[in-house]
Amino acid sequence: MTDVQSIEKAVARLAPDELAQFRRWFAQFDAAAWDAQIEADAAAGRLDALAEEAHADYCAGGVREV
Repeated sequence: MTDVQSIEKAVARLAPDELAQFRRWFAQFDAAAWDAQIEADAAAGRLDALAEEAHADYCAGGVREV
């Protein structure tokens, strides 16, 4: 059995209040991992082309108020 399968079985056994607590924890964990990846990508310059494209669209008038 893999670690993932063990985790899946453990989650399936959680009581409703424990599952809600786990969901909150996982949402925060996942958001922090996403933020860290975005920060690493930005620091490494992997988002530069997207920023340049967005800036060019803005300068060309290709944006609107939301």
